[in-house]
Amino acid sequence: MTTNNKELVVEKIDNGTVIDHIPADRVFKIVKILGLDTYEDEVLIGTNLCSKKYGKKGILKIKNKYFTQDETDKIAIIAPTATIIVIKDYEVTEKKNLVLPKHITKIVKCINPNCITNVEEIETNFDVVNTDPISIQCHYCEKTMEEIIFNE
Repeated sequence: MTTNNKELVVEKIDNGTVIDHIPADRVFKIVKILGLDTYEDEVLIGTNLCSKKYGKKGILKIKNKYFTQDETDKIAIIAPTATIIVIKDYEVTEKKNLVLPKHITKIVKCINPNCITNVEEIETNFDVVNTDPISIQCHYCEKTMEEIIFNE
């Protein structure tokens, strides 16, 4: 890491993922749901950074980590404006804007204690009914939720 009078320069990662354009107030929520607080390799967390497009934003640089579809869906639920940038040998090999899925399976827990998914070993299944703010409806008990609880 080097500095000059006006900016801080952070080293590039050789392999891994950058999550950019995260709303500043959601950075640490993403860190938590992805388990990056206990990740063994380098993780750079930037929050409340200036952004021309969003005013303030957050960024995560995770060395030697590539995300599964379930993990990117979790990010999209919390930060649908985020961008995933895959780095291999210091080069950007993939850059994609996240899209909030219309259906969410497995990764979210139903808040209804009587829902069959909380009583039996059945995969959860939700439909996104609103995107801003997000609300989802359980396919089984039809409970609508605005607070998302992720499965462990």
